[in-house]
Amino acid sequence: MDRSQRARSPQDTARELADLASAVVRALADRRELSFTAAATLARLEREGPARLTALAVAEGVSQPSMTQLVQRLEAQGLVLRVGDPDDGRATLVGVTEAGRDVLAARREARDTRLAELLTTLPEEDRQALGTAIRTALPLVRRMLGEDT
Repeated sequence: MDRSQRARSPQDTARELADLASAVVRALADRRELSFTAAATLARLEREGPARLTALAVAEGVSQPSMTQLVQRLEAQGLVLRVGDPDDGRATLVGVTEAGRDVLAARREARDTRLAELLTTLPEEDRQALGTAIRTALPLVRRMLGEDT
């Protein structure tokens, strides 16, 4: 029985999923304008709305001083702004600006174009198989991560 036929352990599947994610991230990496963490932070703000700096740091897995520096850079670029917290007058929230949304949209367009180019290197049968696998795996991964929306 070869490796693909035997029962898969959670560790085997985890390793393969991590390898897949790493390969896709490497293929799509474009750090000319924004670091991965900066892009992820902007995307989180766009998706979830304004947030406190401490919450952003926790969500992105970085220290508060690192997030402070990142937000300062994004603010200087006009991609985020700080606004008062309506629930706590002493606190500040960070929100994405229209320019930040535009940068994210451009990055998504570039990502989609790059992926489409890569997909054209595969035979049609392989593209169809990959599409089927993605449509099967994506809802499972989202559920596993608690992103069932």
